Amino acid sequence: MPGIFQRIPADLPEELIETLCQSTDVRIERIVSRGQASPPGFWYDQDWHEFVLLVSGRARLTFADGARMIDLAPGDWLDIPAHQKHRVDWTDPGQDTVWLAVHYR
Repeated sequence: MPGIFQRIPADLPEELIETLCQSTDVRIERIVSRGQASPPGFWYDQDWHEFVLLVSGRARLTFADGARMIDLAPGDWLDIPAHQKHRVDWTDPGQDTVWLAVHYR
C-alpha cells in the first residue's frame, strides 16, 4: 500500500489527480500540485460536496461570490458545498502541494 507522499513524479507539468478509493456516494482523491492553478476564467462547479485537506505545501482558493479568498497551509481543511463555484488561484511552485479531496453526496 503506497503512502500519500510516494510515487510523485519528479517532473509534474500538470496537476496529478489519483482516485484512491470510491463507492457510489464517495470518491477520495490524492491531488498533487506544483505551481498549477485553475485556468483564467475557469470555475469548478461540482455536483458533489468536496471536503479538502491540505496535507503539504501551500495553496490559495477563491470563490466566485467574491466573499472569500482562502490561503491554505498544511493541516488546513475546507468543506465546499456542491455548486459553490471556486477555483485554485495559486499553489506553491517550489514544493509539492498534496491535497486529500473527499467528494460526497
